[in-house]
Amino acid sequence: MNVCDIMVEPVRIEKSEDLSRALDLMDKYDTRRLMVTSKGKLRGVLTMRNIARALGTSRSTLHTSRKAGLPASSLHVATAISDVCTVVPPDMDVNDAISILQEQRGILFVQDNDEILGWITPQEVLKTQTVFGFAAEFMNKAITASPGDRVVHVRRTMMDHDIGRLPVIEDYRLVGIITEKDIAKAMRAIRGLVTANQQDTRVKNLLTVDIMSRGVRTVYTNSNIPDVVNLMLKYGYGGIPVLNLDEDLVGFITRRDVVAKMRAIS
Repeated sequence: MNVCDIMVEPVRIEKSEDLSRALDLMDKYDTRRLMVTSKGKLRGVLTMRNIARALGTSRSTLHTSRKAGLPASSLHVATAISDVCTVVPPDMDVNDAISILQEQRGILFVQDNDEILGWITPQEVLKTQTVFGFAAEFMNKAITASPGDRVVHVRRTMMDHDIGRLPVIEDYRLVGIITEKDIAKAMRAIRGLVTANQQDTRVKNLLTVDIMSRGVRTVYTNSNIPDVVNLMLKYGYGGIPVLNLDEDLVGFITRRDVVAKMRAIS
């Protein structure tokens, strides 16, 4: 099987468009990344993490205040673009593509001559590859947040660990989850509705409990990994908390965790 057999059409956006438009496209197509072009040429990738980082930057940490406090509709995609991606030919074997994804955290663009035919993310790999094992074999230690944590600190934790979501724990129990999408949407709202001189205060006072999601779906350490993958694909989850039989949070498993370990286990 070659990469051309599993690739999908990327959602595209021009780098001159604004971040508000980018967020609308992500919502419309239920994706956390967009292919960025300039006059039809590939320029990189825009991720939800990039947007959360760009919109969450405080005025006091910028060298210039020119962009501080501007709404998402005034910030260009070019301000948050990432070049973490690899271009591969359409006839590359899928196993070789998986090896590349295991080595780097970007995505793969399938290109023939100068034409981008599609892209491959962990989701496409998981849709087409069969993986066996249990959640305990694939999970990593969970980095958590508390309901009372300030969102600015949670955002920093996500950036430091290069992760997109944190389980929220209260009294040793899982009560919710906060994602980079939650943060990006909150920052977009603040930048759009709050005057520039009040934005830093509003952001600093924003708590995890204000924007987190409740009713989190979970799996157990002994859950079969195909069932975990199906849950991720069905609901579009980038990651799922893992509990032990006492209902304690013991780990977290992401799509990239599965891809990273699938060859060693299979």
